[in-house]
Amino acid sequence: MATKLRSFSRIELASIAFYAISGIILLASLFLTSFAPQLGLLGIISLIVAYGLFTKRGWAPWLLFILFVAATTFSLYTLYAGGFSNSLVGISMIVYAVLTWVFAFYVLLRKKTP
Repeated sequence: MATKLRSFSRIELASIAFYAISGIILLASLFLTSFAPQLGLLGIISLIVAYGLFTKRGWAPWLLFILFVAATTFSLYTLYAGGFSNSLVGISMIVYAVLTWVFAFYVLLRKKTP
């Protein structure tokens, strides 16, 4: 496991950790939101993307793009519908959207080395 972790750069480990932690948080928040299905779907896809990036699967970037679109839509709609009525939710959605964009752009646009 230690040799596997050494093969990743810090930003790659940060992106894997972000998707794993956000997946766990989204699945844990199901209980607080009366089991909203979009949270469960985003949480499961986030965990699958973290696994795919960790094991360097070929399908991981494709699933990451789907997660990028879904997470962006979810966070921006939550901001629009909530209208910052709850500042904690508003700030967390902005942070979630920005981190999703940063890590998705890094993973999807990095150069492949032969």
